[in-house]
Amino acid sequence: MKARTLRKDKVNIVTLGCSKNIVDSEVLSGQLRANDIDVVHESGRSDHNIVVINTCGFIDKAKEESISTILDHVELKKKGRLDKVYVTGCLSERYRGNLEEEIPEVDAWFGTLELPLILKQFDADYKAELLGERLLSTPKHYAYMKISEGCNRTCSFCAIPLMRGKHVSKPVEELVSEAETLVNKGVKEIMLIAQELTYYGLDIYKKRELPQLLHALADVKGLEWIRLHYAYPSKFPLEILDAIKEHPNICNYLDMPLQHASDNMLKAMKRQITKAEMDDLIGEIRSRVPGICLRTTLITGFPGETRDDVEVLKSFLEQHRFDRVGVFTYSHEENTSAYDLEDNIPAREKESRAQEIMEVQQEISYEKNQEKVGQTFRVLVDKKEAGRYIGRTEFDSVEVDNEVIIHSKNKLAPGEFVNVKITKAYDYDLEGKLQ
Repeated sequence: MKARTLRKDKVNIVTLGCSKNIVDSEVLSGQLRANDIDVVHESGRSDHNIVVINTCGFIDKAKEESISTILDHVELKKKGRLDKVYVTGCLSERYRGNLEEEIPEVDAWFGTLELPLILKQFDADYKAELLGERLLSTPKHYAYMKISEGCNRTCSFCAIPLMRGKHVSKPVEELVSEAETLVNKGVKEIMLIAQELTYYGLDIYKKRELPQLLHALADVKGLEWIRLHYAYPSKFPLEILDAIKEHPNICNYLDMPLQHASDNMLKAMKRQITKAEMDDLIGEIRSRVPGICLRTTLITGFPGETRDDVEVLKSFLEQHRFDRVGVFTYSHEENTSAYDLEDNIPAREKESRAQEIMEVQQEISYEKNQEKVGQTFRVLVDKKEAGRYIGRTEFDSVEVDNEVIIHSKNKLAPGEFVNVKITKAYDYDLEGKLQ
């Protein structure tokens, strides 16, 4: 034990949940590194003595994973393999009181906005001058960039405002500076994330300023791709589409979670939009930006959802033929307004409905991919895996969308752009040869 106490601290940060948590962990890593503290992210080695677990508290499965991860590291601490276990993030923000009682072995708990307090545990100072400085945990050619924190929406199923607070936008100048810093590190693609992109600017500029932010970011020299995630459909600022169309480095890609298509469900979910309004919006988007890739996410099994509601949703998918779709089953979350409703659909039925909807989308995805055979696309190389190069087109985001398997006799590097002619297409992936 004496040797351990003399050893310099090394911190391992473990990140669970969404891309917003990834950014938070990267910022924490950058701050620790700036304070001369050795830090790694999700290291598979056992040469660290302190762990910081950045948790997710969004839905039941995520909470279970977070708690399991905490308990695993507490067990390592009991065995003398760790000196300290700290927990931060959404689960900690939401359930800190209960968790402190149930898992007293954790050395300290922190909320989502308590970075300076975490640093104090290491006798480190928060360095405000480190604007945009992060220790990237992603491959160096792409990065997530959080343009705002929190959310002012009141969706009945969502606990995010409980954990992340009200919407707070970052100034345009700060984000441009962060983007420039990332590009100087070798980043080619930036994925803009927020709980709600289209609300950006309302708090500090008193109007929706996402279009203006896009124009400013598009002018950052060396930034090849800008990708938009999590745009809310209600009161969608159509000027965003003009920015996408105007700038070639803004991907023809929009991630717009719709959650459902039945008016009954949309009203119960407090989505502030009707199916007819969504129909019009989708038509307008595709009219203004022909060929745009539309990604959405849906929820099945919300309280009171009927078979008719499920059929409406399936018909909606067949009508609009989204390029990408993700489906989640409803999770009954405390302190949301939907928690007052009876969670009356069994878990097995929720899963069955999700599978039913994904089967509809699977066929659509296959047909859309078949249309790409014979076409040539600009592809960003992400990695080499099992002797093959894997990349993405501008229509695909990291991890959640299609990949392109690239056949090449030439050596390719991650972050390199190449032209690939598609030779085969599957349900969710493409295959092609270097041109």
